[in-house]
Amino acid sequence: MSERTTKLVRWTAFIAAYVALDWGSFLHATHGLNITPWNPALALGLAVSMKHGRDTILPWFIALLLGEMLVRGLPSPLLNTLIQSACLAACYSGIADIIRRNFNISGGLSNQRNFFFWLAVVVFGTFLTSCIYLLLLFFSGLIPAEEWRLLVLRFWIGDCVGAIAAMPFFWMLIEHHGRLRQVLVRWDTLGYTSLAVIMVGIAFGRWEVDDFKYFHLMFLPLVWAAAAQGFAGAAIAAFILQTGVIVAVQWLRLLDSMVFEMQLMAAVLASVGFYIGVLIDERQRINAELRQTLRLAAAAEMAGALAHEINQPLTALSAYGTVCEQLLARGETGNRLSDTIGRMVSESRRAAEVVRRLRDFFRTGATRIERVTARDLLASGTDTLRVKAGQLGIQLSMETAPEVFLLADRMQIEVVLRNLISNAFEALSEKRPDHPHVKVTAIVTDDAKLCITVADNGPGLSRNAVKRVFEPFHSTKSSGLGLGLAISRAIAEAHGGTLLAEEANHGMFKLILPLEELTDDAD
Repeated sequence: MSERTTKLVRWTAFIAAYVALDWGSFLHATHGLNITPWNPALALGLAVSMKHGRDTILPWFIALLLGEMLVRGLPSPLLNTLIQSACLAACYSGIADIIRRNFNISGGLSNQRNFFFWLAVVVFGTFLTSCIYLLLLFFSGLIPAEEWRLLVLRFWIGDCVGAIAAMPFFWMLIEHHGRLRQVLVRWDTLGYTSLAVIMVGIAFGRWEVDDFKYFHLMFLPLVWAAAAQGFAGAAIAAFILQTGVIVAVQWLRLLDSMVFEMQLMAAVLASVGFYIGVLIDERQRINAELRQTLRLAAAAEMAGALAHEINQPLTALSAYGTVCEQLLARGETGNRLSDTIGRMVSESRRAAEVVRRLRDFFRTGATRIERVTARDLLASGTDTLRVKAGQLGIQLSMETAPEVFLLADRMQIEVVLRNLISNAFEALSEKRPDHPHVKVTAIVTDDAKLCITVADNGPGLSRNAVKRVFEPFHSTKSSGLGLGLAISRAIAEAHGGTLLAEEANHGMFKLILPLEELTDDAD
């Protein structure tokens, strides 16, 4: 199908749908004119114009003209009707153009800035359009001068309510039809749709006696839809409720004054539902972005941990490789060469195991538990940092740990210890005392747990800092990601323990881990 044919089909369908909506909503018309309490055709036109821009003006003009001819029987002379239709087409297209130019189309209406901007433009744009259009009707002699203000209000309410209540649905249908289709086939859509029909029946069922005092019950299906499905659900529910109100109004043949009052209430109802849907969508987007950011940041932290863990096997591989070269240079091909190659293979496997275990933890939280003594754990966790401490001029000391056993992933706990000690080094480097030192101690608590304390003689943490120090992305370092302590606490908690920061005049962190539970047989 050619582009020209595609456009012809599109605009023919738009004109037909617009005229059909105009005919279906031609209810309680004042003086037989296009002044009704609900104008959903405007909502369709705005949505299509936001999608296709100024190309919509001519089809919109034709649709408005056909509406005057086929729906209202041409109440004004043809020349006046042409001017009035052209005026409405220009004004409506202007409203759509302002919206389109000032917000992100891909984001649609489901963020707060776009939503409030759209709402303000629709409210003020339809009011200005009403004033201009009713002036044309007045000069055409179709409305009396004394009714001009009242009719402006009625025309404005019809256009404004129609756009607010129905445009989000048409916008989803045109721009986000995939998401709308997914929402429509869900069971909760059937649930809030049924509830909406019930609530409309209750609100209008005994209006002569109740005076619409149950109108507020229609908030229930709208809030349900918005909370469950975001803006898409709110758009569907608002359209259903608005249609239900119009059907009820026509069925009960309510007075014009009551109809316009109902429409104002429906506009407020729809706006509240849309705002809830916007908040839900924004929260979901923020959560998705946060999860992605956390994955990227955790990868950066994992890279730092890998640098520590792989350094030793890589150094050993380099040394063994040098030895192999020397042995080959001397022509040795016996046991010494075989033993050195075996050590290289062992170190390479060790490096691969480090990568795999850290990857598994950051991806799924998996741990590899083994029986390890507290003394060995502290020794291996601090040995690799002694050289760095000497380079920084910091004294690193460790008291002898008690001879107790833990069931832990040795590598992960070593990562936590090195993170705590490295943080202490950085704190001392920023505000250096006269004799900087870091002390690592371990004691068994009364409740059979191992408490490892990493303390330094730096400035320490304030009360507010203690409260926030484990929050993701909270860092006191200009180059820090703010995830090291958060991940360290996650590792501790995965082992059934915890990681604490204490308010003091010097830095102090406590890593608390459960000891191995001894059985009667072991005793």
